[in-house]
Amino acid sequence: MNGSRKLSSQEIAATLRDRIHSGDLRPGERLPTQAELAEEFGVERGTVRQALRALQDDGLLSNVSKGSPPRVAAATHPTGGEPQSTMVGLGPRLTEAFSVPHVRVDAACLTAETLMLALGEPVRLIHEGTIRPESVDVRILLPSRKINLAFPVPVEGRGGDDEDPVHKRWLDQRNAQIRVLRHNLLALRTSHGLDVRVTFRALPFTPPVKLYLLNGSEALIAYYMLMRREEQMENGPLQMYDAFGTQSLLFSFEKNTGPRDAAFVEQSQQWFDALWATITTDLTLA
Repeated sequence: MNGSRKLSSQEIAATLRDRIHSGDLRPGERLPTQAELAEEFGVERGTVRQALRALQDDGLLSNVSKGSPPRVAAATHPTGGEPQSTMVGLGPRLTEAFSVPHVRVDAACLTAETLMLALGEPVRLIHEGTIRPESVDVRILLPSRKINLAFPVPVEGRGGDDEDPVHKRWLDQRNAQIRVLRHNLLALRTSHGLDVRVTFRALPFTPPVKLYLLNGSEALIAYYMLMRREEQMENGPLQMYDAFGTQSLLFSFEKNTGPRDAAFVEQSQQWFDALWATITTDLTLA
């Protein structure tokens, strides 16, 4: 593939790194053998080994050895606490969270879209047999259908009731995402015998941020980005102020990275637990 010039280990590592970041190679997936990679890139195995070790040093690969193909590491997010878009950053962290025996995920957000999509990868790995937790406990706080949302709202006119097309659109999306998320997780009871609990409760306010708490050891927070946009509805275009949660930057705080991060995680968990105990109304889809 490279003509007469031999690729360097750095160039091979860059190619494999792109495949990991693009999703062509997924967390938990095995790479080809060193012999297969050497044949693909037209280099000696020693060059391939150097590339694999470099990726292992970056935290992108695990089980790099001479005898067996390495796997893409479960945690593929960059070091140094650099924020990523929520859609990119949440999935690898959830996959890592599902690698422990007893998984606990708490979330407070406007809709369950990002969480629903991000949970697809750990669920897939459970079905594949790569990871196998013993129990999964998911608690999610979402706005009640009965409140006047701060967003999304129509640019003109009063919003917040079932006659408002913007509110109805949000409610339909929220309910559909709840159904998919609940089904995909509870199905693990039958397919793999896991102890799974999924509970939704109704927030009496619009959350200004999305918050994810993973196993009590990591807090992920993202501020909603509000913008004016147009949505094509049945009766024509509708102007609204809406939040783009999947594109908002996700900031990670981990207990093991220092006292400030540890304090943030603990305070966030205490806030969530107190709010969860205060709200006794389970969220309904009706």
